[in-house]
Amino acid sequence: MELADRAVGFILSVISISIFTYYTFWVIILPFVDTDHFIHKYFLPWEFAILIPIFAGVTLLSLLCIFIGIVMLKSKKKKA
Repeated sequence: MELADRAVGFILSVISISIFTYYTFWVIILPFVDTDHFIHKYFLPWEFAILIPIFAGVTLLSLLCIFIGIVMLKSKKKKA
């Protein structure tokens, strides 16, 4: 089981580093590259650089609040 946990951790680390590198290049470096350069076809329009993290943050916060609410309701039922 330990090997499987390490494999999952490694895969999640690689995915996280890839997303971080892509987003960093997209937001920090790409604005300084000419708009007619071929590299721009690999990236979404710049507006999405703001909208995607906002949507992800709101979704994560909503799911966290739902989870906390469910846990609180279950603990309240156990006391009663």
